[in-house]
Amino acid sequence: MDFLKRLGFFLVGLSIGIVFLTMFLKKKSEETGVYFCYLPNCRTLKDIRSKPMYYSDEAKLKLVEYQLDSLDVKYILTEGDVDFSSSDTKSVPCKTYIVESELKEREWKFTVQNCRNKATLQQIEMQ
Repeated sequence: MDFLKRLGFFLVGLSIGIVFLTMFLKKKSEETGVYFCYLPNCRTLKDIRSKPMYYSDEAKLKLVEYQLDSLDVKYILTEGDVDFSSSDTKSVPCKTYIVESELKEREWKFTVQNCRNKATLQQIEMQ
């Protein structure tokens, strides 16, 4: 059997396997509510959400001013994008991340301090 024929069989089998694996993992994530995230943005946001969330005094005032609640904050920390170039990822003991997202037809920018045992929302900006 020549090389191209073997390569064709391999690619067909690989594609069938990927389709079955994708269907299996999608079903598993829907049933358990767990989803798989491997990219840095997803991992950072998941780490922030896994800790108790605290709010600075300035953030509390902005939440009231902009009429945001904890569900809005959770949405932004789930669907947002971390701006790693503006974030301070090297500081010790707490890293500071800038999370940007769109909510209620507006652009939001959150500054979150991520410590080992807690996450603190430092600033909220509407752009």
